[in-house]
Amino acid sequence: MNIKTIAEMAGVSVSTVSKIINNYSDISEETKNKVLEIMKQTGYVPSNSAKTLATKKSNLIGVIFAGKLNIDFTHPFFVEVLNSFKKQVGLLGYDLLFFSNEKFYSVDGEYLARCKHFQVDGCIIVTGQQLEPSISELDLSDIPCIGVDIELKGKNSGFIMSDNYKMSYKVVEHFYLQGYRELGYIGSTQESEISNMREGGYKDAIDSFGLPLNEDWFVNGDNFFETSGYEAMNRMIEAGSLPRAIFAASDLIAIGAMRALKEHKLRVPQDVAIIGCDDIEACKYTNPALTTVRQNKDKIGKLAGLMLYDLMNSQSETSNIVVEPELVIRESCGSRLENFKYADIEV
Repeated sequence: MNIKTIAEMAGVSVSTVSKIINNYSDISEETKNKVLEIMKQTGYVPSNSAKTLATKKSNLIGVIFAGKLNIDFTHPFFVEVLNSFKKQVGLLGYDLLFFSNEKFYSVDGEYLARCKHFQVDGCIIVTGQQLEPSISELDLSDIPCIGVDIELKGKNSGFIMSDNYKMSYKVVEHFYLQGYRELGYIGSTQESEISNMREGGYKDAIDSFGLPLNEDWFVNGDNFFETSGYEAMNRMIEAGSLPRAIFAASDLIAIGAMRALKEHKLRVPQDVAIIGCDDIEACKYTNPALTTVRQNKDKIGKLAGLMLYDLMNSQSETSNIVVEPELVIRESCGSRLENFKYADIEV
């Protein structure tokens, strides 16, 4: 039993049955009652595909973790953002469809074709590294897309991210107030635009404060995870010269760097102060507790959901939003040590 069979039994067109299923008002009561009675007698329950015939909407949103090296479900920052996004679009009546790229990466993902196959109403694209060309194809298509930490440029696309320049400035400002003058940075791979944005803002802030810049204290890892920070910190230690304070491009990188320092009998923050980025839950439980730049994960997720909803329903034009970051001061940056002149100043 399907919608075509119901239409034949009622002597009407498939589109008429579809309109009745979706409560369109331009169908006579007589025809509507006839079709509904047949559906009742046959026990027919409309499928999602049948409901989309008239509305052209599936109420499905595609979720894509972009790139060969992607965040997936393993990064706590993006998990919290997606949880907030899921709740927001759920309230608006949408379900999520997660796209994999493990098998498809070798053939370039084919995201646009797969989105059309499943008739998604829109997509949220989460940043990654080594992006597939098909991400750009999807971005430039008619399917509404919102990027998280990835700049989209299509006519039906928008993006949202934290102010990476401002977060870097806040870190340098705080280090400066604490009396630190020798500053370093541990980032993700050089192919990560977000990591490069943070590094660029960090270097500009160092210059604006008139501090010296030592390129030997700027190192990159392979990704935003703990092992990457651990290995990058070990390379810096083995090089024989350490900065007095380090900004890490993510909390997980910072946690890995702290582990490497401890293994070399170096103390945080007495020997090297560290500030991370994201404010994941684990920051509260490291020893010492990790100072970090908080990205408002709940706000980013909600805004992404509302932005995509407006695009899908033609309620607004494309928009790009930058969210204000917040410095969360804990022990790893030395703020509670008494040997700094500005230790009691809150930034």
